Amino acid sequence: MKGLLWLIAVTAAAVAVAVGGKFHDSYALFVFPPYRIEFSLLFLLILLVAVFALLYAVLRVIAHILQLPVDVRAYHARRRETQAREALTASVMALFEGRYARAERDAAQAHAAGQRPALAALVAARAAHALRGTDRRDQWLTRVLDADPRASVAQSVTRAELLLEQRDYVGARNVLRALHATGPKHIASLRLLLRAELGARDWEAVLRLTETLAKRGAISSELHADYKSRALSEILKALAHDRSAFEARWRRVSSADQLLSRVAMTAARQAAGLGLETLAREIIERALMQEWSSELIDAYGEASASEANVRIERAERWLRDRARDARLLLALGRLCAAAGLWGKAQSYVEASLSFGPTRESHLELARLLERLDRTADAAAQYKLAAQASA
Repeated sequence: MKGLLWLIAVTAAAVAVAVGGKFHDSYALFVFPPYRIEFSLLFLLILLVAVFALLYAVLRVIAHILQLPVDVRAYHARRRETQAREALTASVMALFEGRYARAERDAAQAHAAGQRPALAALVAARAAHALRGTDRRDQWLTRVLDADPRASVAQSVTRAELLLEQRDYVGARNVLRALHATGPKHIASLRLLLRAELGARDWEAVLRLTETLAKRGAISSELHADYKSRALSEILKALAHDRSAFEARWRRVSSADQLLSRVAMTAARQAAGLGLETLAREIIERALMQEWSSELIDAYGEASASEANVRIERAERWLRDRARDARLLLALGRLCAAAGLWGKAQSYVEASLSFGPTRESHLELARLLERLDRTADAAAQYKLAAQASA
């Protein structure tokens, strides 16, 4: 379009000059004694334009010649930049394809050429880690900050993620804690920290992070409940030899969390082991009111003689609504055995076997029969227990 406009302009100028020259007889006279040169004014104008065009063309050629080294250098720079950009793209693609040696090589080329050096170093670090080049990985991660100090968050998250893959949970935790102490707490880094704390078995930290992620909607309710139950159970297990610390920590558990089946079962067993059988019984009873659990019923059946009668009375009330519950019947059998009610214990265990024979039921009946000096019958039950699935 631009060329067409120039053509129209030049044509119009030529027509104007031709028409103007037709109606003007003016001329130009140049005197160089003893010479005299006479031109028509129109020819003079054409000559001047031609000389100007020639001089302009010559100057342009000279300028291009002088500019040629600069242009060559710029061309090579653009070519190197293009190659570096292509190398960075190829390195990312190779990383996703699992061609880690190619990814590291291309990323190194891009880094050396100054093409997004921080990003290139991150790609190279991941590739080196995949190739088990720990030293190279650490060198590349150091170069990330050398290339761009603003990439500190990306560098820390990458380092933590690679340490987690290496199962260095403590190292990953230290990196992420340092990051959160000075920078933002993104959901992605919080999830990584949760994995690190789980691996390092810092259950109080797991509990805090689980609550934080749940409030942000970053984990499902099922995963939240699972992590919380596991953390609380492990915390309570760690206090198995400190009665006062166990009681104090249990009081700090929320009422809702105390009703979680896994938490209640762990707390009840720990309380019983510390001699707090009344507390153990109350823990299980409250949890069973919230949700019926066979595991809790099994724990309820583990009691000393002094506690057994109270539990028998409560369990028999449950039996009115759950007469065919084999686990409840087995628990009652164990409680009656603890209380010395051998005949009643035998009847409950035999009833449990009739509704759901298990290895545990056969073993419990065998022990009862041994106490009653029925050795042959006890041996038969031991044989059935060995044949039964647990």
